[in-house]
Amino acid sequence: MSTATADNAPDAARVPLSANTPDGEARRAALDEFAQRPRFETTAVSYLSRGVVLVIGDRERTQSAAVALKQGGLEAALLFNEPAPKGDVTVSMTADELVAAQGAISECSGHLGHFLVRLEGKQGPVNLAREMQFKRDDFDLILDLSPVPVIDIQVPPPGYYPARSAAALERALAELPEMVGEYEKPKYFAYDPHICAHGERGLPGCRRCIDACPTDAIHSLGERIEVDPYLCQGGGSCATACPTGAIRYVYPPASHFLDGLRGLLRGYRERDGSRPAVLFYSEWGRDQLVESSGRLPDSLLPIEVEDVGSVGIEVWLSALAYGAHQVWLLINAGMPAAISNELAEQLRLAREMLAGMGCEPDRIAMISAADGVPATVHGNALAAAAGFAGFDDKRTNIRLAMDHLYQHARKQKKSVSLTAPAPFGEIKVNRGACTLCMGCVAVCPARALSDGEDMPRLTFIEANCVQCGLCATACPEDAIKLAPRYVYEAAVRNKPRTLHEEEPFHCISCGKPFATKSVMARMQQKLAGHWMYRDPNQVRRLEMCEDCRIEDLYLKNGGIEVYDKPANSDSSGGSE
Repeated sequence: MSTATADNAPDAARVPLSANTPDGEARRAALDEFAQRPRFETTAVSYLSRGVVLVIGDRERTQSAAVALKQGGLEAALLFNEPAPKGDVTVSMTADELVAAQGAISECSGHLGHFLVRLEGKQGPVNLAREMQFKRDDFDLILDLSPVPVIDIQVPPPGYYPARSAAALERALAELPEMVGEYEKPKYFAYDPHICAHGERGLPGCRRCIDACPTDAIHSLGERIEVDPYLCQGGGSCATACPTGAIRYVYPPASHFLDGLRGLLRGYRERDGSRPAVLFYSEWGRDQLVESSGRLPDSLLPIEVEDVGSVGIEVWLSALAYGAHQVWLLINAGMPAAISNELAEQLRLAREMLAGMGCEPDRIAMISAADGVPATVHGNALAAAAGFAGFDDKRTNIRLAMDHLYQHARKQKKSVSLTAPAPFGEIKVNRGACTLCMGCVAVCPARALSDGEDMPRLTFIEANCVQCGLCATACPEDAIKLAPRYVYEAAVRNKPRTLHEEEPFHCISCGKPFATKSVMARMQQKLAGHWMYRDPNQVRRLEMCEDCRIEDLYLKNGGIEVYDKPANSDSSGGSE
């Protein structure tokens, strides 16, 4: 299996940094040490492109572009994306000996080396590559000159080139001839379906990862999700959004990344560096840092990552716990909205959690390339530097960081209310409506809810709750409400507590508890007057457990009793 190496170390040659002050010298030495740490290898995803490109658009632009691509060594085909005169797909040869088709697109999907295009035909969808007699079902590349992109998503798939402007077309014509051969990219994610809160028993739950993905790589499979590794391009916002950690970013894994971050801050501190601030940036922000390198604070520690969207709340809080005075995320106008919106949601959550224990919310901030990096850094750390190791479990990393920061917090509140949606909180149960049916327990993906085994009791562990809402959806009595909050005291959030309990109702035959008294009373009330329960024996059997009910039914008078429905009775109550 092929592998890809995760190398998130900053490159001093790319971002020239001052070393003329004690802080600058400490930074340079710490960054050099950070760059030498072992790399992490992850599996790779392979693409194979044979150089067959489909050019989509109007006749004039597509033909000139296709001729240029043919001269560049590609096998080009044309698609005039408009209904054919007779309502069916037509295929012909142009004067430049290019195969061309006319028809309306019904499907266009895929990625580099495997784009599937279907057109509307009289007898149903028509596979365009097969209709053009390419002896295959797909295309390797697509150049789309349409006014509205055929694949209209925030981050197009590899191998798809939308070119609505002259500049975009020029770039595409220069790059497309190079897109022939075998290519690899990292597999950026890992998925654990066992802790996914997307759905359970046919009920819908969390869809944060789907909404946060700018590449349309994540799809619902009902109770679980599926991630297409060929469409995923490493934005990481899915892992940042996931409340359970079911999707993890693995380029590199959290444990590897956090251990490197801890070592960087420790190395800077051991060399007498002061007031460290950590800046996460991606390739997009590199030029901005190079241009402003002379104005950057000497205590700024820049860390280049694959995508800023992959650096979530567990990393920010851990950086503060490891001794960083501030954490900055460098973004620019080209960042997909799905990623920037998710980062804003996570930033709001982090700031609420920090503010609840008296810490300045601006310790973590997103800064734009236009605004530039702040020239000053907070003069004090939130806490003495922590030494905990990083884990590959998102919620564990958050708790370790928050527990450490809380120990040093000025305001020792027990909890703070959070704005929904949030991955932490409690549930409130209306005891007057709850029947302890345990439907909520059956669907809880995080084991936050449990039953009382032989006792009618609903128990809750707040530390496990991810606020997915499956319990509220499953409740037939609408007795459950979500209450987002973060409990700072570990002993409180980890302690099981009873949300509702009742006295059990015991079988009148064997004495085994099998329901609650309120359930029995409600059932007897609903069935009162029903024609099937006019016989006292039938009413008495309601008060038996399942085993005793069956035994009594078969043993009485040597067989099953038969009750004929009265002619004038409805199905729900007494006679009319």
